[in-house]
Amino acid sequence: MTAKIFTVAQQKGGAGKTTLAAHLAVAWTAAGKSVAVVDIDPQMSLTYWYRLRERRSGNAGAGLLVTQIRGWRVRNEAERLAQQHDIVVIDSPPHMETEARAAVRAANLVVVPVQPSPMDVWATRPTLDLAKEERRAIAIVLNRVPPRARLTDDMLAEIEDFDVTVTQARIGNRVVFASALAQGRAVGEMQPKGRAAAEIGALADELLELVGT
Repeated sequence: MTAKIFTVAQQKGGAGKTTLAAHLAVAWTAAGKSVAVVDIDPQMSLTYWYRLRERRSGNAGAGLLVTQIRGWRVRNEAERLAQQHDIVVIDSPPHMETEARAAVRAANLVVVPVQPSPMDVWATRPTLDLAKEERRAIAIVLNRVPPRARLTDDMLAEIEDFDVTVTQARIGNRVVFASALAQGRAVGEMQPKGRAAAEIGALADELLELVGT
C-alpha cells in the first residue's frame, strides 16, 4: 500500500488550514479509507483535537491516526505512514521553514486554503512559490467563503493569475466547523446532512480525483 500524500499549507495564519485538514481526514475515513495525519504545526491544534476525540469517544475512529512530529524526520515519517495507509495528510506550520519545505516536498498534492480577501490572496504567493520550487501539484481551496459572491468573484480573478488549480468545491464560513472541532468531532458527524458536511464531502472527492484516486 502506498498512500497519496496531501500537504495542507498556507503561510498566512487564520486561513483555516488545521480545520480543513481535520475535516478532510474524517471525511476520507468515513469513506472507508485508512488515514494518517502528521501534525507538524507547533501549535499542535490538530493533535489536541485528536486527543479530545479519543477521550470523549474512547476511540478516535477506525482508520484514523494522528501523529505529531517536528524537524528533518517529517518526510521520512510521511513516507513510512504512506506504506501503511491509503491517505496521509500533513498539517504544515504557517511559515516557510525546514518543516514546511519538507512537508511540501513529500506531497502528491499541496492543498492551499485561501480566504476570499485581498490580504489572504496576496499572502498566498510564498506558499505557491515554494510548491512550485519543489515541483509539486497545487490546489487552491476557497475557504471560509462568506455569502457575498461578488467578493469571491473578484478574488477568483486575481487567483487566476497564479496559474494553479482552483477547486470547484468551496467551503463556507460556518460556525459549525469550529463547534465540531471543539467537541473532538467533524461536521459530518454532527450534521451529516448539513451543507457543511456536503461541502467537505465534495472537496474530499475532488482532491482524490486530482491525484488520480
